[in-house]
Amino acid sequence: MKSAWSDPATRVLLINDGNTLIRRDNGTAGLVFVSPQQAPPGERYLLGVDPEGVAYFAVAVDGELPLPPYATLPEGTEVAEAIQDVPDWADVATEGLRKAGAALGDRDAGLLVNAVALEAWHATHEHCPRCGSRTNIIAGGHMRVCPNDGSQHFPRVDPAVIMLVHDGDDRCLLARGPQWPEGRFSVLAGFVEPGESLEQAVAREVFEEVGVTVAEPRYLGSQPWPFPRSLMLGFFARATTTEITRDPDEIAEALWLTRAELGAAVENGDIRLPPGVSIARRLIETWYGTYLPGDW
Repeated sequence: MKSAWSDPATRVLLINDGNTLIRRDNGTAGLVFVSPQQAPPGERYLLGVDPEGVAYFAVAVDGELPLPPYATLPEGTEVAEAIQDVPDWADVATEGLRKAGAALGDRDAGLLVNAVALEAWHATHEHCPRCGSRTNIIAGGHMRVCPNDGSQHFPRVDPAVIMLVHDGDDRCLLARGPQWPEGRFSVLAGFVEPGESLEQAVAREVFEEVGVTVAEPRYLGSQPWPFPRSLMLGFFARATTTEITRDPDEIAEALWLTRAELGAAVENGDIRLPPGVSIARRLIETWYGTYLPGDW
């Protein structure tokens, strides 16, 4: 860890409350890095090492992230000296994963997801759940140890199923949460309960939220979703009943849509789908068969 931090080739991502510095250029986005020597004080998390041997860290910055052209890093380090390979200050802004994720490449998206998840875990797990002592960060930010009782604590991940329910023919079921504005729709989702398989969680969540029974859950893929610490496990499931009975505490509106109806509703703005960075959007477009425009 010390040798990696002292290596001038090491790259450091600055993060605060899930946000970092993002450079935009012709519709693409990239993370902005500083060197270890130019990084401000803060908790350090090792994010990984690339095939060329370059180490990547995140530093949790206390306070707002420095922005060009006027801000300075702590202890007087000027931002213009600290930021690497940024051709135009006007292209740099503070953004979070929800906004920038879809425009980032695979490397940068993975680094930011890791950094956001670790920052959120450390911010809410500073003390030992056994004795209340403040724990110490070790293992590059991937473990905390209690100095009083020696217990080890690791980043928490909460598995959640997210599923597109279809009728086996030409309709899918989309829903809107009570906290969402009208027109914002997505697929159903929920956390896996103790002692439950993923397939059981799919069936239970669908029935609890909309009163529909399902069969044949088929796995699509997964996505880390650090808001604050979920791992989304995507499924398709075929409905064996189609009458909708909403749980009003969970679902404000739910409806069956054919592909033609969904395409038309998205095109005219009656329905707004989840952002492209989400597995929810991937489930919808995979079922639909092609790209759909717009997002939240």
